[in-house]
Amino acid sequence: MAIIVNLDVMMAKRKMSLNELSEKVEITLANLSNLKTGKAKAIRFTTLDSICKALACQPADILEYTDK
Repeated sequence: MAIIVNLDVMMAKRKMSLNELSEKVEITLANLSNLKTGKAKAIRFTTLDSICKALACQPADILEYTDK
């Protein structure tokens, strides 16, 4: 099982920096960076909700499943 995090893609589409998203979502840069690079093992629904609001996107725009 592999979950791919496409947060960097959505941030680029919205022309938003990691710092700007961190401020809007009120999450530390370190935690957001871990999520962006795929190092995070979990994400809270409240955090995902905040990210989706800030980027005006759906969870499927950020998270992708692949069986490879």
